[in-house]
Amino acid sequence: MNSVRLIETHSDEETRAAGRELAGTLPKQGVVLLIGDLGAGKTTLTKGIVEGRGAAGADDVSSPTFTLIHEYGEPVSVYHADLYRLDTAEQVRRMGLEELFDRPALLIVEWGERFPELFPRDRIEIRIKDAGGDDRLLAISYQPS
Repeated sequence: MNSVRLIETHSDEETRAAGRELAGTLPKQGVVLLIGDLGAGKTTLTKGIVEGRGAAGADDVSSPTFTLIHEYGEPVSVYHADLYRLDTAEQVRRMGLEELFDRPALLIVEWGERFPELFPRDRIEIRIKDAGGDDRLLAISYQPS
């Protein structure tokens, strides 16, 4: 059964707070795809999730656009990947994300919708829509395989 939860935020702080709240409801281990246009708030939401997990402070979280994967926590409890600069599924495969699927951590992937076939069907998708100004609409969906 596919269920969708909607959250509306009106500032970056509210988006981070939504991430902190979501952190308690997300599985310890799993894949989360963050879907949204450039500047929609994917990294801002991730800051809240990472902080809510106690893996790092929000100020320690940044977009992995150029490094591709950041790790948070000791031991690592959150991996944060960004596929924006990658053009092919083969480039994504070479990153080794598949190796992270079975680790006891949450894998958050920005731009994962570009290569959905590379991720488990049992995943969470969070669609972030820029609703104008600092307003965001988050649609969280989970469909087990």
